[in-house]
Amino acid sequence: MPRNLSILSALLFLLSISVVNAQFQFFEQMFQGGQQQQRQEPQNVPSDSSWYQQNYDNAHCTNYLCPDTLACVHFPHHCPCPHPIYEEKFELGDGKAVCISKGGFKAGEAARKVELARKGLL
Repeated sequence: MPRNLSILSALLFLLSISVVNAQFQFFEQMFQGGQQQQRQEPQNVPSDSSWYQQNYDNAHCTNYLCPDTLACVHFPHHCPCPHPIYEEKFELGDGKAVCISKGGFKAGEAARKVELARKGLL
């Protein structure tokens, strides 16, 4: 009987060690996982123009590369506005276009204001 008791004690001891080990592994993974998520956060773009210049230099375009959006178009006045939800594109008569903030105006209001400004009435 004492031999069976010592085997049982040894088995219980080994079982308790494996449970404790499993708990430590759980907490270790939990804390390391949090640290890994912190390392994977995206970095802010630099405050100089190097990020833009690198993307501009790597953009392939056989026609015209729009400087604001890096879109490849046939003519400069075909460039899209960088923020079309908030901007309205207005084409000037000399083959150029400008993007004007909608600013809550109704459709076509930005174009009307540009025309008034061109005439010196605004």
